[in-house]
Amino acid sequence: MDSLLKGLFGGSKPSAPSSTDDGDFADFAGAPDPVPVQSFNPTTASPVQDSPAIPTSSTGIVYTKWYRVWERTSPGDFYSEMVILPFVLIIVALHVWGRRKNKRKARNWIAAHAPILKNEFAVVGFGGRDSPSVEEVESDGLAKALTSEKLTIPSELLKEKTAQEYTTYATGRQNVAFVDVKITLFKRYNPFTLFLEYVLSTFFDSIKPPVERMEATAYAFDGKEKDLLTAASPREQANLEERIKGLQSSYDNCVWAVVNKDNMRRLREDRYDISLTVTKDHPKLPLWASVMSESAEVTETLLTPELIKLIEEAGDSAFEYLIVTDQPIDKPRTLDQTIPRKRLTLSMHLPSSTAPTAYAHTLPLFSYFLRLPDTLVTNAHFRPEVGRKIRATREEESRKLRKVDEEEKAEERKLEGDRKKKAEREAKLKGLSAAEQNRYLEKERERERKKSEKKMAKRG
Repeated sequence: MDSLLKGLFGGSKPSAPSSTDDGDFADFAGAPDPVPVQSFNPTTASPVQDSPAIPTSSTGIVYTKWYRVWERTSPGDFYSEMVILPFVLIIVALHVWGRRKNKRKARNWIAAHAPILKNEFAVVGFGGRDSPSVEEVESDGLAKALTSEKLTIPSELLKEKTAQEYTTYATGRQNVAFVDVKITLFKRYNPFTLFLEYVLSTFFDSIKPPVERMEATAYAFDGKEKDLLTAASPREQANLEERIKGLQSSYDNCVWAVVNKDNMRRLREDRYDISLTVTKDHPKLPLWASVMSESAEVTETLLTPELIKLIEEAGDSAFEYLIVTDQPIDKPRTLDQTIPRKRLTLSMHLPSSTAPTAYAHTLPLFSYFLRLPDTLVTNAHFRPEVGRKIRATREEESRKLRKVDEEEKAEERKLEGDRKKKAEREAKLKGLSAAEQNRYLEKERERERKKSEKKMAKRG
């Protein structure tokens, strides 16, 4: 009976008797005895040993020296690289060509305009003098170390900010604190992006088409020479103040511009100062140009026959705008941003040609722009009626900003008062018992209910 139950329910089976033969070493029974490896002698090496290696297994893998690439690969292993490499070379070649082309065009511009800048300003470009080291001062003395020629930094007329933007700088002139010039070029180093900008600008007005332009901005002293000019020593500072004591570099505030009609809409939308002006055609200007001014008297004063002639010579393809302003470009958000900061801006398209004579028709206008601050200091002093009209526009904007500022301060005071009341209420509730807190909250609800009833009664 016991054996029957074990058979039905999977009882343990008797283990098979272990074999007395050791079968694990049967595979090595017929293996040949090892043969000793002969040592390698370089002097007796045969030429056969330098022959290419052959596969050592049925998989076809070749084992060879690390530098024998041609024995391990075939041209078929590099088909993907053969397809990708030409595109990489084209992209690199276009990038290098585009950067060189832009650099050459920027250098041609500065080569044509540097004589005019050097004739008008004492310092042109980025350079100056370095400070002497401690060792030089100890060995040569402070006076000799400061005048050493080794400290002179070579002037760099043009500085590359990006592959498509170059800048230059000029200072050291009466009536002008400094001039910034920015040259914007095509993205020739990235043709795909350039093409995409052209396409998108065709379908979307918010995207501007790429152009090559020069934009120069002159910042007027406006009687602030003492604040802007500094000297190395108190004695030199006293001499400087004595020299500028009798100078008169201020002129009346105004916003005035001569604009190519293709840029009128963009300027009015992008610039706050231009939005303050009124657009009027002038009979003496070409048909493609117009005047944007705050007053007719400002136009009669600044639109000289010489300027009209130079704008005509520059032509529709080159001239963009000439702006005289004292207001910010972006709409002011605070009262500090409404403080007048007088500037002059000239923008012109760059010619496609890189020949030395390509700027011949725009150089006279650029030279006139650099001398325009002198004209403003001499003639831009308008009648009191014109000044009151211009001030009224600025005061209206200041009044709006002041009102917004007062409303923001009142809102802050209200929030601060609510926070104090809430803190006092919480402190008072903490000192009361549970029954007293319930009575206090009940009174609050009663007061709120009465207030709402009074409001409803007033509305009815």
